[in-house]
Amino acid sequence: MRSPKTFTIDKDILRYLAGTARDGSEGGRVNELLQEAIEREAYQRLEAEAAKFFAAPTRSARREMKSFQSAAIKSITRD
Repeated sequence: MRSPKTFTIDKDILRYLAGTARDGSEGGRVNELLQEAIEREAYQRLEAEAAKFFAAPTRSARREMKSFQSAAIKSITRD
């Protein structure tokens, strides 16, 4: 669904749009470029999230893992 909006756009961008618009539809070209930018930003966020997830554990995270491992070993050997 499309909604009419009014934006101020730099002249350089307008020239670019005029030169790259297919079938003379600058609005369609703007939507296409914005959609590509949205997808690129989403991909970059996912990349950053993955990098953070797979990063080396911090010192506090290692302490937590060791504590958990120690508690698990005590629990297993108790039986």
